[in-house]
Amino acid sequence: MNRYTPGNRITLLRNGGEYFPALVAAIERAEREVWLETYIYADDEAGRNVTEALTRAAGRGCTVRVLVDGWGARHYLTRAIEHDFERAGVALLMYRPEIAPWQFRSHRLRRLHRKLCHVDGRIAFVGGINIIDDMNTPGQRPPRVDFAVQVEGPMLTSIVQTMQRVWALNELVQFRRSEVPLFPSPTHGQRAGAQTAKFVIRDNVRHRRDIERAYLAAIRTAKREILIANSYFFPGIRFRRALIAAAQRGVKVRLVLQARVEYALLHFASRALYGQLLAAGIEIQEYRRSFLHAKVAVIDDHWATVGSSNIDPYSLLMAREANVFVRDPYFSDQLRIELVRLIEEGARPVRPQHWALRPRVYKALLWISYGVVRVAMGLLGYGGNEWFRSGGAPRAARSERGDG
Repeated sequence: MNRYTPGNRITLLRNGGEYFPALVAAIERAEREVWLETYIYADDEAGRNVTEALTRAAGRGCTVRVLVDGWGARHYLTRAIEHDFERAGVALLMYRPEIAPWQFRSHRLRRLHRKLCHVDGRIAFVGGINIIDDMNTPGQRPPRVDFAVQVEGPMLTSIVQTMQRVWALNELVQFRRSEVPLFPSPTHGQRAGAQTAKFVIRDNVRHRRDIERAYLAAIRTAKREILIANSYFFPGIRFRRALIAAAQRGVKVRLVLQARVEYALLHFASRALYGQLLAAGIEIQEYRRSFLHAKVAVIDDHWATVGSSNIDPYSLLMAREANVFVRDPYFSDQLRIELVRLIEEGARPVRPQHWALRPRVYKALLWISYGVVRVAMGLLGYGGNEWFRSGGAPRAARSERGDG
Protein backbone atom coordinates (compact mmCIF):
# COMPACT_ATOMS: atom_id res chain seq x y z
CA MET A 1 0.00 0.00 0.00
CA ASN A 2 2.94 2.34 0.55
CA ARG A 3 4.89 1.47 -2.59
CA TYR A 4 4.70 3.27 -5.90
CA THR A 5 3.55 0.97 -8.68
CA PRO A 6 3.76 1.60 -12.44
CA GLY A 7 1.11 0.84 -15.02
CA ASN A 8 -1.75 2.98 -13.72
CA ARG A 9 -4.10 5.39 -15.46
CA ILE A 10 -4.99 8.32 -13.18
CA THR A 11 -7.61 10.78 -14.42
CA LEU A 12 -8.12 14.11 -12.64
CA LEU A 13 -11.77 14.99 -11.91
CA ARG A 14 -12.60 18.60 -11.13
CA ASN A 15 -15.56 19.19 -8.82
CA GLY A 16 -18.84 17.31 -8.87
CA GLY A 17 -19.47 18.38 -12.46
CA GLU A 18 -16.86 15.89 -13.64
CA TYR A 19 -16.88 13.46 -10.71
CA PHE A 20 -20.54 12.43 -10.53
CA PRO A 21 -21.03 11.70 -14.26
CA ALA A 22 -17.88 9.53 -14.21
CA LEU A 23 -18.95 7.77 -11.00
CA VAL A 24 -22.49 7.08 -12.22
CA ALA A 25 -21.24 5.87 -15.61
CA ALA A 26 -18.89 3.40 -13.92
CA ILE A 27 -21.67 2.11 -11.64
CA GLU A 28 -23.99 1.70 -14.66
CA ARG A 29 -21.37 -0.60 -16.24
CA ALA A 30 -20.96 -2.73 -13.09
CA GLU A 31 -21.22 -6.47 -13.69
CA ARG A 32 -20.42 -7.99 -10.29
CA GLU A 33 -20.02 -5.51 -7.43
CA VAL A 34 -19.97 -1.88 -6.34
CA TRP A 35 -18.40 -0.67 -3.08
CA LEU A 36 -18.86 2.93 -1.94
CA GLU A 37 -17.52 4.78 1.11
CA THR A 38 -18.35 8.38 1.94
CA TYR A 39 -18.45 10.75 4.89
CA ILE A 40 -21.61 12.57 3.71
CA TYR A 41 -24.45 11.11 1.65
CA ALA A 42 -27.01 13.81 0.88
CA ASP A 43 -30.55 13.53 -0.46
CA ASP A 44 -30.07 16.13 -3.20
CA GLU A 45 -29.72 15.90 -6.99
CA ALA A 46 -26.23 14.38 -6.83
CA GLY A 47 -27.19 11.93 -4.09
CA ARG A 48 -30.36 10.83 -5.89
CA ASN A 49 -28.46 10.25 -9.15
CA VAL A 50 -25.93 8.04 -7.35
CA THR A 51 -28.72 6.26 -5.45
CA GLU A 52 -30.57 5.45 -8.67
CA ALA A 53 -27.39 4.08 -10.25
CA LEU A 54 -26.65 1.92 -7.19
CA THR A 55 -30.19 0.52 -7.01
CA ARG A 56 -30.16 -0.28 -10.73
CA ALA A 57 -26.86 -2.12 -10.27
CA ALA A 58 -28.37 -4.14 -7.41
CA GLY A 59 -31.39 -4.87 -9.63
CA ARG A 60 -29.05 -6.36 -12.23
CA GLY A 61 -27.75 -8.78 -9.62
CA CYS A 62 -24.61 -6.88 -8.57
CA THR A 63 -23.52 -6.92 -4.94
CA VAL A 64 -23.72 -3.30 -3.78
CA ARG A 65 -22.31 -2.14 -0.44
CA VAL A 66 -22.47 1.44 0.87
CA LEU A 67 -20.56 2.51 3.99
CA VAL A 68 -21.30 5.97 5.42
CA ASP A 69 -19.96 7.69 8.50
CA GLY A 70 -22.32 7.77 11.46
CA TRP A 71 -21.54 11.40 12.23
CA GLY A 72 -21.11 12.83 8.74
CA ALA A 73 -24.27 11.25 7.34
CA ARG A 74 -26.61 11.87 10.26
CA HIS A 75 -27.96 15.21 8.97
CA TYR A 76 -27.93 14.26 5.29
CA LEU A 77 -28.85 10.61 4.74
CA THR A 78 -32.65 10.43 4.67
CA ARG A 79 -35.07 7.61 5.37
CA ALA A 80 -36.17 7.84 1.73
CA ILE A 81 -32.69 6.86 0.50
CA GLU A 82 -32.44 4.14 3.13
CA HIS A 83 -35.78 2.71 1.96
CA ASP A 84 -34.61 2.82 -1.67
CA PHE A 85 -31.51 0.86 -0.70
CA GLU A 86 -33.49 -1.64 1.33
CA ARG A 87 -36.01 -2.31 -1.45
CA ALA A 88 -33.23 -2.78 -4.03
CA GLY A 89 -31.09 -5.03 -1.84
CA VAL A 90 -28.25 -2.51 -1.38
CA ALA A 91 -26.33 -3.24 1.83
CA LEU A 92 -26.01 -0.03 3.91
CA LEU A 93 -23.69 0.13 6.91
CA MET A 94 -22.81 3.03 9.21
CA TYR A 95 -19.29 3.55 10.52
CA ARG A 96 -19.43 4.22 14.29
CA PRO A 97 -23.16 4.97 14.44
CA GLU A 98 -23.17 5.53 18.22
CA ILE A 99 -23.67 9.31 18.26
CA ALA A 100 -25.01 10.54 21.64
CA PRO A 101 -23.99 13.99 22.93
CA TRP A 102 -24.58 13.00 26.55
CA GLN A 103 -22.22 10.01 26.21
CA PHE A 104 -19.27 11.68 24.49
CA ARG A 105 -16.07 9.67 24.15
CA SER A 106 -12.90 10.87 22.48
CA HIS A 107 -12.71 7.74 20.29
CA ARG A 108 -15.91 8.87 18.57
CA LEU A 109 -13.86 11.50 16.78
CA ARG A 110 -12.28 8.64 14.82
CA ARG A 111 -14.53 9.06 11.83
CA LEU A 112 -14.63 7.60 8.32
CA HIS A 113 -13.63 10.71 6.36
CA ARG A 114 -12.36 9.04 3.18
CA LYS A 115 -14.31 9.02 -0.09
CA LEU A 116 -13.80 5.83 -2.09
CA CYS A 117 -15.60 3.73 -4.65
CA HIS A 118 -14.58 0.72 -6.69
CA VAL A 119 -16.54 -1.11 -9.37
CA ASP A 120 -15.74 -4.76 -10.15
CA GLY A 121 -12.18 -4.21 -8.92
CA ARG A 122 -11.37 -2.65 -12.33
CA ILE A 123 -12.05 1.06 -11.77
CA ALA A 124 -11.96 3.17 -8.61
CA PHE A 125 -12.53 6.73 -7.42
CA VAL A 126 -10.51 8.44 -4.69
CA GLY A 127 -10.69 12.05 -3.53
CA GLY A 128 -12.31 14.64 -1.35
CA ILE A 129 -15.78 14.76 -2.92
CA ASN A 130 -18.68 13.56 -0.77
CA ILE A 131 -22.00 12.40 -2.20
CA ILE A 132 -23.43 15.91 -2.11
CA ASP A 133 -24.10 18.53 -4.75
CA ASP A 134 -21.44 21.23 -5.22
CA MET A 135 -24.09 23.88 -4.58
CA ASN A 136 -25.43 22.28 -1.40
CA THR A 137 -24.02 24.94 0.92
CA PRO A 138 -26.19 27.74 2.40
CA GLY A 139 -25.45 31.16 0.91
CA GLN A 140 -23.12 29.80 -1.76
CA ARG A 141 -23.29 30.85 -5.39
CA PRO A 142 -20.16 29.56 -7.18
CA PRO A 143 -19.76 25.78 -6.71
CA ARG A 144 -17.62 24.25 -3.98
CA VAL A 145 -14.05 23.55 -5.16
CA ASP A 146 -12.90 19.96 -4.83
CA PHE A 147 -11.02 17.22 -6.67
CA ALA A 148 -11.00 13.47 -7.12
CA VAL A 149 -9.27 10.94 -9.36
CA GLN A 150 -10.45 8.01 -11.39
CA VAL A 151 -8.03 5.10 -11.03
CA GLU A 152 -7.36 2.09 -13.23
CA GLY A 153 -4.46 -0.32 -12.97
CA PRO A 154 -2.46 -2.26 -10.35
CA MET A 155 -3.22 0.29 -7.60
CA LEU A 156 -6.79 -1.08 -7.51
CA THR A 157 -5.51 -3.99 -5.41
CA SER A 158 -4.86 -1.78 -2.37
CA ILE A 159 -8.16 0.10 -2.74
CA VAL A 160 -10.21 -3.11 -2.94
CA GLN A 161 -8.47 -4.66 0.06
CA THR A 162 -8.86 -1.67 2.38
CA MET A 163 -12.56 -1.30 1.54
CA GLN A 164 -13.18 -4.99 2.21
CA ARG A 165 -11.29 -4.86 5.50
CA VAL A 166 -13.05 -1.78 6.86
CA TRP A 167 -16.44 -3.22 5.95
CA ALA A 168 -15.65 -6.53 7.66
CA LEU A 169 -14.33 -4.75 10.77
CA ASN A 170 -17.50 -2.71 11.10
CA GLU A 171 -19.75 -5.73 10.76
CA LEU A 172 -17.63 -7.48 13.38
CA VAL A 173 -17.81 -4.67 15.98
CA GLN A 174 -21.55 -4.26 15.35
CA PHE A 175 -22.05 -8.00 15.96
CA ARG A 176 -23.27 -8.68 12.46
CA ARG A 177 -22.64 -11.84 10.47
CA SER A 178 -20.22 -10.95 7.71
CA GLU A 179 -19.65 -12.57 4.34
CA VAL A 180 -16.63 -10.35 3.78
CA PRO A 181 -13.26 -11.76 4.94
CA LEU A 182 -11.39 -9.71 7.50
CA PHE A 183 -8.13 -10.59 5.75
CA PRO A 184 -8.98 -10.62 2.04
CA SER A 185 -6.78 -12.49 -0.39
CA PRO A 186 -4.53 -10.24 -2.47
CA THR A 187 -5.42 -9.69 -6.10
CA HIS A 188 -3.30 -8.51 -8.99
CA GLY A 189 -4.54 -5.52 -10.96
CA GLN A 190 -3.98 -5.36 -14.68
CA ARG A 191 -1.77 -2.70 -16.24
CA ALA A 192 -3.92 0.14 -17.61
CA GLY A 193 -1.57 3.04 -18.33
CA ALA A 194 1.90 4.47 -17.87
CA GLN A 195 1.60 6.42 -14.62
CA THR A 196 3.38 5.57 -11.38
CA ALA A 197 1.30 6.04 -8.25
CA LYS A 198 0.52 4.71 -4.81
CA PHE A 199 -2.59 4.57 -2.62
CA VAL A 200 -2.04 5.59 1.01
CA ILE A 201 -4.46 5.41 3.93
CA ARG A 202 -4.46 6.76 7.46
CA ASP A 203 -5.93 4.71 10.28
CA ASN A 204 -5.35 4.26 14.00
CA VAL A 205 -3.37 1.01 13.84
CA ARG A 206 -0.61 0.38 11.29
CA HIS A 207 -0.93 3.47 9.13
CA ARG A 208 -1.22 6.28 11.65
CA ARG A 209 1.23 8.68 9.96
CA ASP A 210 1.53 7.29 6.44
CA ILE A 211 -0.13 10.22 4.65
CA GLU A 212 1.81 12.79 6.66
CA ARG A 213 5.08 10.95 5.95
CA ALA A 214 4.37 10.84 2.22
CA TYR A 215 3.86 14.61 2.23
CA LEU A 216 7.00 15.20 4.29
CA ALA A 217 9.17 13.01 2.05
CA ALA A 218 8.17 15.06 -0.98
CA ILE A 219 8.51 18.43 0.78
CA ARG A 220 11.99 17.60 2.08
CA THR A 221 13.23 16.75 -1.43
CA ALA A 222 11.50 19.63 -3.24
CA LYS A 223 13.83 21.70 -5.41
CA ARG A 224 11.69 24.37 -7.10
CA GLU A 225 8.06 24.65 -6.02
CA ILE A 226 5.57 23.45 -3.42
CA LEU A 227 1.93 24.28 -4.13
CA ILE A 228 -0.64 23.07 -1.57
CA ALA A 229 -4.40 23.68 -1.61
CA ASN A 230 -6.11 22.63 1.59
CA SER A 231 -9.43 23.55 3.13
CA TYR A 232 -8.39 23.05 6.77
CA PHE A 233 -4.70 23.82 7.19
CA PHE A 234 -3.42 23.48 10.75
CA PRO A 235 -0.10 21.61 10.40
CA GLY A 236 1.90 20.12 13.23
CA ILE A 237 5.51 20.82 14.12
CA ARG A 238 7.05 18.41 11.59
CA PHE A 239 5.05 19.79 8.72
CA ARG A 240 5.71 23.44 9.57
CA ARG A 241 9.44 22.86 9.93
CA ALA A 242 9.58 21.03 6.59
CA LEU A 243 7.79 23.87 4.77
CA ILE A 244 9.95 26.54 6.42
CA ALA A 245 13.16 24.62 5.62
CA ALA A 246 12.06 24.32 1.99
CA ALA A 247 11.42 28.06 1.76
CA GLN A 248 14.81 28.79 3.36
CA ARG A 249 16.64 26.72 0.74
CA GLY A 250 14.98 28.68 -2.07
CA VAL A 251 11.90 26.61 -2.87
CA LYS A 252 8.83 28.66 -3.81
CA VAL A 253 6.18 27.60 -1.26
CA ARG A 254 2.57 28.60 -1.93
CA LEU A 255 -0.45 27.72 0.18
CA VAL A 256 -4.00 28.10 -1.15
CA LEU A 257 -6.24 28.16 1.92
CA GLN A 258 -9.89 28.73 2.73
CA ALA A 259 -10.92 32.33 3.34
CA ARG A 260 -14.56 31.67 4.21
CA VAL A 261 -15.42 30.73 7.78
CA GLU A 262 -16.98 27.28 8.09
CA TYR A 263 -15.76 26.10 11.51
CA ALA A 264 -14.90 29.26 13.42
CA LEU A 265 -12.58 27.80 16.07
CA LEU A 266 -10.32 25.97 13.59
CA HIS A 267 -10.51 28.90 11.16
CA PHE A 268 -9.06 31.33 13.69
CA ALA A 269 -6.69 28.84 15.31
CA SER A 270 -5.05 28.05 11.97
CA ARG A 271 -4.45 31.76 11.33
CA ALA A 272 -2.38 31.98 14.48
CA LEU A 273 0.33 30.22 12.40
CA TYR A 274 0.25 32.74 9.56
CA GLY A 275 2.85 35.03 11.11
CA GLN A 276 5.41 32.24 11.40
CA LEU A 277 4.80 31.03 7.84
CA LEU A 278 4.84 34.50 6.28
CA ALA A 279 8.04 35.41 8.15
CA ALA A 280 9.71 32.35 6.58
CA GLY A 281 8.87 33.60 3.08
CA ILE A 282 5.91 31.27 2.48
CA GLU A 283 3.21 32.73 0.23
CA ILE A 284 -0.39 32.41 1.48
CA GLN A 285 -3.30 32.83 -0.91
CA GLU A 286 -6.79 32.85 0.61
CA TYR A 287 -9.48 31.55 -1.75
CA ARG A 288 -12.59 33.73 -1.45
CA ARG A 289 -14.79 33.01 -4.46
CA SER A 290 -16.52 29.97 -2.93
CA PHE A 291 -15.89 27.25 -0.37
CA LEU A 292 -12.56 25.48 -0.88
CA HIS A 293 -12.88 21.80 -0.02
CA ALA A 294 -9.76 20.61 -1.86
CA LYS A 295 -7.01 18.47 -0.29
CA VAL A 296 -4.39 18.45 -3.04
CA ALA A 297 -0.76 19.39 -3.67
CA VAL A 298 1.83 19.60 -6.44
CA ILE A 299 5.59 19.55 -5.81
CA ASP A 300 8.08 20.42 -8.54
CA ASP A 301 6.94 19.10 -11.92
CA HIS A 302 6.47 15.42 -11.16
CA TRP A 303 4.74 14.80 -7.79
CA ALA A 304 1.09 15.35 -6.89
CA THR A 305 -1.54 14.13 -4.45
CA VAL A 306 -5.34 14.11 -4.39
CA GLY A 307 -7.37 12.74 -1.52
CA SER A 308 -9.56 13.23 1.52
CA SER A 309 -6.91 14.23 4.06
CA ASN A 310 -6.69 17.79 5.28
CA ILE A 311 -3.49 18.95 6.94
CA ASP A 312 -4.90 19.33 10.42
CA PRO A 313 -5.13 17.29 13.64
CA TYR A 314 -8.50 15.76 12.71
CA SER A 315 -7.29 14.25 9.43
CA LEU A 316 -3.70 13.42 10.42
CA LEU A 317 -4.38 12.13 13.95
CA MET A 318 -7.95 10.82 14.15
CA ALA A 319 -9.92 10.10 10.98
CA ARG A 320 -9.68 7.34 8.41
CA GLU A 321 -8.36 9.03 5.27
CA ALA A 322 -7.19 8.01 1.81
CA ASN A 323 -4.96 9.79 -0.73
CA VAL A 324 -3.47 8.93 -4.09
CA PHE A 325 0.13 10.06 -4.66
CA VAL A 326 1.21 10.32 -8.29
CA ARG A 327 4.67 10.59 -9.84
CA ASP A 328 3.89 11.80 -13.32
CA PRO A 329 4.73 15.12 -15.06
CA TYR A 330 1.52 15.22 -17.12
CA PHE A 331 -0.81 14.68 -14.15
CA SER A 332 1.17 17.12 -11.98
CA ASP A 333 0.95 19.76 -14.69
CA GLN A 334 -2.81 19.26 -15.02
CA LEU A 335 -3.35 19.76 -11.30
CA ARG A 336 -0.96 22.69 -11.12
CA ILE A 337 -2.84 24.48 -13.91
CA GLU A 338 -6.07 24.10 -11.92
CA LEU A 339 -4.51 25.47 -8.73
CA VAL A 340 -2.94 28.43 -10.49
CA ARG A 341 -6.33 29.17 -12.04
CA LEU A 342 -7.91 29.12 -8.57
CA ILE A 343 -5.34 31.66 -7.39
CA GLU A 344 -5.83 33.93 -10.39
CA GLU A 345 -9.63 33.81 -10.42
CA GLY A 346 -10.62 33.67 -6.78
CA ALA A 347 -7.78 34.15 -4.30
CA ARG A 348 -6.22 37.10 -2.55
CA PRO A 349 -2.67 37.11 -1.16
CA VAL A 350 -2.02 37.65 2.53
CA ARG A 351 0.62 40.40 2.58
CA PRO A 352 3.11 40.17 5.47
CA GLN A 353 3.00 43.95 6.02
CA HIS A 354 -0.80 43.97 6.18
CA TRP A 355 -0.88 40.94 8.44
CA ALA A 356 1.41 42.69 10.92
CA LEU A 357 -1.00 45.65 11.16
CA ARG A 358 -4.10 43.71 12.23
CA PRO A 359 -6.03 44.97 15.29
CA ARG A 360 -4.85 43.71 18.67
CA VAL A 361 -8.30 42.25 19.37
CA TYR A 362 -8.08 40.09 16.24
CA LYS A 363 -4.59 38.91 17.18
CA ALA A 364 -5.82 37.98 20.64
CA LEU A 365 -8.74 36.04 19.13
CA LEU A 366 -6.34 34.00 17.00
CA TRP A 367 -4.15 32.98 19.90
CA ILE A 368 -7.08 32.24 22.19
CA SER A 369 -8.49 29.96 19.48
CA TYR A 370 -5.09 28.33 19.05
CA GLY A 371 -4.89 27.71 22.79
CA VAL A 372 -8.39 26.25 22.97
CA VAL A 373 -7.62 23.80 20.15
CA ARG A 374 -4.34 22.84 21.76
CA VAL A 375 -5.96 22.18 25.15
CA ALA A 376 -8.83 20.26 23.56
CA MET A 377 -6.47 18.01 21.62
CA GLY A 378 -4.43 17.37 24.74
CA LEU A 379 -7.52 16.48 26.80
CA LEU A 380 -8.70 14.10 24.10
CA GLY A 381 -5.29 12.43 24.02
CA TYR A 382 -4.42 13.27 20.42
CA GLY A 383 -1.07 14.67 19.45
CA GLY A 384 -0.32 16.63 22.58
CA ASN A 385 2.85 18.73 22.56
CA GLU A 386 4.26 16.70 19.68
CA TRP A 387 1.73 18.30 17.33
CA PHE A 388 1.83 21.85 18.63
CA ARG A 389 5.21 22.63 20.12
CA SER A 390 7.54 24.70 18.00
CA GLY A 391 10.46 26.97 18.56
CA GLY A 392 8.80 29.30 16.04
CA ALA A 393 5.25 29.44 17.33
CA PRO A 394 5.94 31.02 20.75
CA ARG A 395 8.22 33.63 19.17
CA ALA A 396 5.55 34.31 16.58
CA ALA A 397 3.05 34.77 19.37
CA ARG A 398 5.25 37.33 21.09
CA SER A 399 5.76 39.10 17.79
CA GLU A 400 2.02 39.17 17.11
CA ARG A 401 1.35 40.78 20.47
CA GLY A 402 4.11 43.31 19.98
CA ASP A 403 3.58 44.55 16.42
CA GLY A 404 1.02 47.12 15.18
